Amino acid sequence: MSTISGNLILPVQAGASCALAGLIWFVQVVHYPAYRYVGAGEFRRYQTHHQWAVSWVVGPLMLVEMAASLALVVWPVEGIGRVWAGVGSGVLAIIWAGTALWQVPLHTRLLASGAQGDVERMVRSNWLRTVGWTLRAALSLAMIWWGFQPGVGP
Repeated sequence: MSTISGNLILPVQAGASCALAGLIWFVQVVHYPAYRYVGAGEFRRYQTHHQWAVSWVVGPLMLVEMAASLALVVWPVEGIGRVWAGVGSGVLAIIWAGTALWQVPLHTRLLASGAQGDVERMVRSNWLRTVGWTLRAALSLAMIWWGFQPGVGP
């Protein structure tokens, strides 16, 4: 792997994607289902804290991941090319769309209502992001493997 995108950007993308994959699995399996057990009197405070705290953890990782993903499309890694970087960016676009179109509005509604139906919708709709970040992590690790194995890439 001789290019700057292979030596620097690809590992940065993989790190961000893997961190987000791990985080989203925790959120999907532990954190979001725990909303079911927050009492009505504490729900608004809990949701306010969640929105504030998660933004500080997820926001920077998502921005780094997006920048690295786009950089790999602009400066493709030798032996991998733009196709797989483009596939990864496409998956990332789906994740961002799911976040903007479903998760953010659901969190906003939860802050106002605390309705358990919204909690259930949030858990179900978050599977899109869970699967997406899992795919991104696997693809980014595969791209590192391909980049370090001359002649083994896709």
